[in-house]
Amino acid sequence: MAGYRIRPYRDEDYDAAREVFATAMSEYAPALCLHVLRQPWVLLLLGCSFCLLLASARSLLLPVLALTLLLALGRQVLGCAWHTYVERCLGDDLHDIRAAYMDTPGARFWVAEADERVVGTVGVRPAGEEGELALKRMAVRKDYRGRGIAAALGRAVLDFARRQSGCRAVVLNTVMLQHEARALYERLGFRRHRRYVLPTAYGRLANCTVTTYRYDLP
Repeated sequence: MAGYRIRPYRDEDYDAAREVFATAMSEYAPALCLHVLRQPWVLLLLGCSFCLLLASARSLLLPVLALTLLLALGRQVLGCAWHTYVERCLGDDLHDIRAAYMDTPGARFWVAEADERVVGTVGVRPAGEEGELALKRMAVRKDYRGRGIAAALGRAVLDFARRQSGCRAVVLNTVMLQHEARALYERLGFRRHRRYVLPTAYGRLANCTVTTYRYDLP
């Protein structure tokens, strides 16, 4: 027995669904810090700063303390930036899930329920291109992963898309941090369609790459 069920969203799921998504997305903050830290310009900046301080200081203590403070400050800034992104998602389609998904033609939102609680979410909405649906807000609580819940949520989206007249494909976006998510989508039959750097100053500085996946319906 699977020990969970996938069902359509109900209004009483609102707080739990938003909390599942926000918590799952917040887990990427440490990975974002490591990703940015590995960028060549960041390593060069830290290395030059350390060498300059070491050359001007009489001891190793000052450069080490300064580098530690720079790293702590960078972590704080990146953490705030990621938190802002999550809050923007909560203020967008997740602000009114019923209006955005359940009452919109061609859209739907599901939750995964286990142990009498919401443990996963996923939604689908019309995408920018005609005949395409966009998979959105896939998330599963950390302590319920590895049970096939995310795959079941993905299949619910694909089954829904097959029933929509004129739907040719399901598309989705992932960022460079979502390694497990990309592996899941590829197992479900999605194919990499496009890869690009986020066209913002932050995206270019952090080398924030977005990979678009596509599932063509027969």
